Amino acid sequence: MSLANKVLAVNNDLPIRTDKPVHSGKVRSVYWLTEADSKRLIEEKGYDVGADAPLAIMVISDRISAFDCIWHGEGGMNGVPGKGAALNAISNHWFKLFKEQGLADSHILDIPHPFVWIVQKARPVMIEAIARQYITGSMWRSYEKGEREFCGINIAEGLSNNQKLPTLLITPSTKGILEGVPGVPAVDDVNITRNNIEDNFEAFNFTQKSDISFYEKLLKEGFDVISSELAKIDQIFVDTKFEFGYVNDKAGNEKLIYMDEVGTPDSSRIWDGAAFLDGKIVENSKEDFRQLLLKHFPDPDILLNKDRMVERLALAKDNALPAEVLMKISATYTGIAEKIIGKKIVLSDNPKAEIVDILREQYGLID
Repeated sequence: MSLANKVLAVNNDLPIRTDKPVHSGKVRSVYWLTEADSKRLIEEKGYDVGADAPLAIMVISDRISAFDCIWHGEGGMNGVPGKGAALNAISNHWFKLFKEQGLADSHILDIPHPFVWIVQKARPVMIEAIARQYITGSMWRSYEKGEREFCGINIAEGLSNNQKLPTLLITPSTKGILEGVPGVPAVDDVNITRNNIEDNFEAFNFTQKSDISFYEKLLKEGFDVISSELAKIDQIFVDTKFEFGYVNDKAGNEKLIYMDEVGTPDSSRIWDGAAFLDGKIVENSKEDFRQLLLKHFPDPDILLNKDRMVERLALAKDNALPAEVLMKISATYTGIAEKIIGKKIVLSDNPKAEIVDILREQYGLID
């Protein structure tokens, strides 16, 4: 069987019973279950949620996005073999550890297949919760231009690229476009300060002002758990993005939970510890793919300049990347996943058929 067949590129066409449009993101697709199916599963499976909680099936794909574009390869390879399974396995591992260590629950209720989560609907906090342990990437580029205030935090003079910061920094940005928040431009993914959040906590979907400190606590604790576990396998947790939301448990109590994905190569930078000691940066995250793209095309400004978005989208659409580029990224994703979870990532021969069988036979969600 060709590798292209093992890649799950299209994940929004599964015959899962739903009465709402399928939401398809860059990597995951979400199928909201009917009210009857949600109720039935909560009862049958004993999920710790309210009896009327809306549930969804979240299916990951092997698609890869970078610089706000989806990329593809030669020979019909429309994704990276093993990427979806690797991302889910890593997130599952960290969410389980968070729960075991008493941090907070996640939106995941069940894992029927390596590509599939059953999740409960959460009310998202409209913040990309970013934590940084090293100065690199966009923060370094701003620092190099002379900026010394980042998300309302003053940064010391004399730092060098890829240097460890004196303390873990929380540098949030907006999740989605927020209208009418004083001092916050109505654009997605714009840096914000803690004061912005405190002054407008309801606009960011917090129930109460004290929850701001609680989300920061969960972010720091989650970061520390992942950082110390990665250190055991000689990997450095550089920076990451978490997302949070509110749900109600079976008793009707509201609680703040982790959602989306955590500590993955898509949402974090992870460096090889031995190489870093040697003065080199070896990326075990999507940053590796971004760097490959910047080297692959003769005019990297197209990828970096937001004013050239039309050219960038054409570049991604019209250029099938060499298979070896996608296989190198496959090795990055599956390699770090196997180190973290301590076992092999097995590629399905036909992930879509497997998912359909399981959701039909074990969950009754396919007619």
